[in-house]
Amino acid sequence: MFRLNITKLRYIAKNNGDSSGYAISRRTGIPESSVYRYLNGTAQPDLNSAMRLAEAYDIDLRTVIKRVPVGAVA
Repeated sequence: MFRLNITKLRYIAKNNGDSSGYAISRRTGIPESSVYRYLNGTAQPDLNSAMRLAEAYDIDLRTVIKRVPVGAVA
């Protein structure tokens, strides 16, 4: 199972001038409500949204996605 590494995403976004969910939404085209759910950890991005995040910040997708053992609470 894979999960969004929220800490890394926030760090990368902030270094690119995006310190809010609104700013991340504007840069990526992902709906603001979805971005806030990702940042709060209540939802995980689908592959399309994960790719949008990676492309918007010019990073390898593996930079913001971490592997979580099956059955582990993350």
